[in-house]
Amino acid sequence: MRSKDLGVIKDIAKRTVKDTSLEMFRRMCLVRHFEQGVLNAGQDKFLTYQVYLSSGQEAIPAAVSLAIPNFMIFTQHRCHGTYLSYGGDPVKLRDELLGLPSGTSGGRAGSNCIQCHENGINMFGHHGLIGENVPLGVGAALGSGNPVVCFFGDGAAEEDYVFAAMGFAATHKLPVLFVCEDNNLSILTPVEVRRSWNISEIARSFGMQTEDISDDPWTIYAKIIELKNKLPAFINIRTCRQYWHVGSGVDGPPEWDRFSLVKEELESQGLEGKAESIEKNIKEQMRTLWDPEQLLKLLKR
Repeated sequence: MRSKDLGVIKDIAKRTVKDTSLEMFRRMCLVRHFEQGVLNAGQDKFLTYQVYLSSGQEAIPAAVSLAIPNFMIFTQHRCHGTYLSYGGDPVKLRDELLGLPSGTSGGRAGSNCIQCHENGINMFGHHGLIGENVPLGVGAALGSGNPVVCFFGDGAAEEDYVFAAMGFAATHKLPVLFVCEDNNLSILTPVEVRRSWNISEIARSFGMQTEDISDDPWTIYAKIIELKNKLPAFINIRTCRQYWHVGSGVDGPPEWDRFSLVKEELESQGLEGKAESIEKNIKEQMRTLWDPEQLLKLLKR
């Protein structure tokens, strides 16, 4: 049990503007209920391949996207949450998962290569090798001079080119924010079995501004606001995925459910009614989006 990661830092949550808190929750709801539609579509055999779900980890992209909305985005394979939180079209994501030409990659890439280059979003999809988005993102920052955010997992951090890229970014003072979505698992193997070193300590050794926190969205938001003008920087965010590495299997309940913890905090701030209205609206939108009769029509075109 990573007990230090439980709970909400209430002082930070209460200092956050209420509209910002509700918008973070809206983005979390969008990811959670979009993926509930994915799960239902899989059970109904509309999706016949494995998908990489962001459920359980949705607080991270929700907070990051609010704090740094205009960065170039280099995502990992578990990227539904990043795409949706940054404002990607849920219809195009659904169509990509269904293999339709109207999808984000023309229906050819599936769940783990989601891209978006419209409406002010500049998101580059996963390219196949775990963690390869990190050197690609560093190269993009070097070549363009524009700020970049790279998302990767604690397993990807063990690929040799990740630290090489981070070291290069530190040496050349490139505008890159490295975000590790640390769910403590590489497929099913926990960190303590895999390695003895700590990723935050290594990032700090490069001279980078470094944070190691839980997936409390208010804390993520506040820390990234602090870091975004001190790049390159690294933030390790301890989180819990709800399902298996790939697919919809479960090994029992996660250590904590950030979605429920956020709802509890909003209730404590007197925002329960607004939060319930947001979630109800998102649920209705996603039920319509994933309506089985509509899916049948789309797949028969």
